[in-house]
Amino acid sequence: MASFMGNIPPLKDVHSQLKARFEKTVEDFRANLLSARTGRASVHMLDQVKVDYYGTDTPVAQVAQVTTPEAQLILVQPWEISLVGAIEKAIRTCGQGFNPSHDGRVIRVPIPAMTEERRKEAVKHLSGVLEGHKTSMRNIRREGNEQVKKAAKDKLISADDEKRANEEIQQLTDAEIKRLDDLFKAKEKELLTI
Repeated sequence: MASFMGNIPPLKDVHSQLKARFEKTVEDFRANLLSARTGRASVHMLDQVKVDYYGTDTPVAQVAQVTTPEAQLILVQPWEISLVGAIEKAIRTCGQGFNPSHDGRVIRVPIPAMTEERRKEAVKHLSGVLEGHKTSMRNIRREGNEQVKKAAKDKLISADDEKRANEEIQQLTDAEIKRLDDLFKAKEKELLTI
């Protein structure tokens, strides 16, 4: 689809900003989906887990090597042995129901098969995350419409251009929200399939 807004100089920046912000929102949602717990081990399950590293909340993957040697196990090998206890505590309290253990050097995080109840909880949680991201997209749309309205008020574009730009922003928003829905549906299917 050729962009109407991309061809009008006062709206070119608005269009590129909208696309970039929508893309960032989709990528953030994708990261949330990757970190969602399924019945199979994935290094991304710990992406949202942060550990106190010299006073800074730092993702586990930045202070340790995270691997999945087996389908039901995540191994976390901290770069500094002194972090073993803090990482184990962060994983235990992250709200995903993990029960890690360590031998003083390596943290083992067994991934038990998910119960039907846990699968439904995970879908419900991701549904809430989805709604939050959809709201973000609607806010981005509103800000884009406000920028177009300002350009029209400042006589940089005509009333017809304003109407077409608002329609294009709505189409762009609808397409991006559909991307979020499609990503969610695929993850929901993965979670509910035993």
